[in-house]
Formats: sequence, structure tokens, C-alpha cells
Amino acid sequence: MTFAGTPRPERRWHHAATELDDFAIVTYRVCAQRLATHLPAGFTPREFAFDDGETGALVSAVVFRDRDFHFRFWRAAAISCGQINYRAYVTAHGEPGVWFFGTALDHGLVGVPRLLWGMPWRRSRIGITAEWDSAPARWRMTATDPQGTSLCDAVEDTSLERMDGFAEPLAWLELLTHPTVGWYPRRGGRVGTYSIWHPPMRPRRFTARSARFTVFEKLGLTTADSLPHSILAQPSLHFDIHTPPGRYTPPAVRPRAPSGGAPVPDRAAG
Repeated sequence: MTFAGTPRPERRWHHAATELDDFAIVTYRVCAQRLATHLPAGFTPREFAFDDGETGALVSAVVFRDRDFHFRFWRAAAISCGQINYRAYVTAHGEPGVWFFGTALDHGLVGVPRLLWGMPWRRSRIGITAEWDSAPARWRMTATDPQGTSLCDAVEDTSLERMDGFAEPLAWLELLTHPTVGWYPRRGGRVGTYSIWHPPMRPRRFTARSARFTVFEKLGLTTADSLPHSILAQPSLHFDIHTPPGRYTPPAVRPRAPSGGAPVPDRAAG
């Protein structure tokens, strides 16, 4: 069983691209009802049945080093730095995707997406190291900002086929590693949206020796003692980012084509 990924959308002159090095998705099992309190109306946590008979939701810290992040129209302005995206797996008015709580970036340009598009980004000092050829492989990160210090120290685990909460052997691969649409909170209670594309991941599974992410703790989703549900990592992964992000309009209020065809998408930037 393999996952073929999704078709690559046409690349536009205003899109961005980057290589993500030492890439890892650190996922936690959380209370779905508690997660729902942090979501806008119409957004619902995806729920999973776990081996212990309980149900719950999943959130992830996606950690990597941007290498040569650039807009296609301005490659000379490429940057490289550490980044962490904090996300939850949800449906928005029935559409699957991820809700972004925020992003930590280890670069002085962190204010640009915040000012231009109202994205919840903040500055953080992020260190990531990986030993992909050691036996077992190791992956580590630390991040420090005004909210506190987050960390993860993990070693490779070769038992990749089955994952708690997913009935099919590789059902987790599409959901955890390949969401292409996301939403985030904007000022004034509005919701923003953006999309990405990347080839299918071929991840290696890791187990945490220690881990904590203060963003999830401050949201009341995890505690300092919580252990990750899973860690999926690989040395490098290409990303297309379909900039600029847009304002999200729920399907019920989107304008429709005059002929009665498909809804007209709202992708206005700002």
C-alpha cells in the first residue's frame, strides 16, 4: 500500500518555494472537546478511536529548517532559518484540513506575514540537529521565546506500519503528512486560508525521549508530562507555498457562478 500524493498545482510567479531540512511532525493526542473551544464556528476537530478505547483529536508541531525560502519573482531574497508550525487536524464546514494556531520563525522577517496578511507568527530562537546516519538515528530541537522553552529529543523506531488511531496500515500517511489546505486566525475574529503542495513524504518514525511544546500547554491541550502520540521525520522535503494567503469565506456564503456551477472561491489577499 502506498500513497501517491496529490497533483501539483500550476506554479505562479507570486508563489514561494523552499526546501525543508531535518523535517519532523511531532503529534500529540488531545481532548477533542477542549480543542473545539479554540476553533471558530463551523470548524470541528477530527476524532480518532484509540487502542485504549478512548476517542480524541490530534495536534502537531511541524518543525524544520527552511533552506532557500524565496518567492519565485525574487529568488535573490532567499532566507534560511528554523520554523515551527502548530496545527490541529480539523474539518472546516466539512472540508478536511488543518487549523494553524501559529508559527514560530527564527528570522527578523517574522513581522512581514504578520503585518501583510494578519498571520499569527512570532519570533523564536530555534535549534534543530539530526543524525540521520547514526544507529539509531537521532533528532533534536529546542525553541525559546517569551512563552517559554520547547524541546524534543527523539530516536528512530523502525515500527512504522501501524499507528494508534488508524485502522488501515498507512491511513495515517495522508492525514498527518499531506494536508494541503489550512486556516488560521486573523485580526477581528476573521479567518485566513492558504494552501501548499509537496511530494508524498517517505517518513521515518521516531520515539521521544523527552518532549514538550509550550504553545500546546498554554492552550490547555497538553501538559509538561505529555508524551507525543507519534513523530514522523525525514531529512529533506520540498514545499510549494501558494502565496499570498486569502480570506476564508464559508461555503454557505460564497458567491456562485452565474450558470449555477461551482462556487467562486474567495482568495483575496490581505
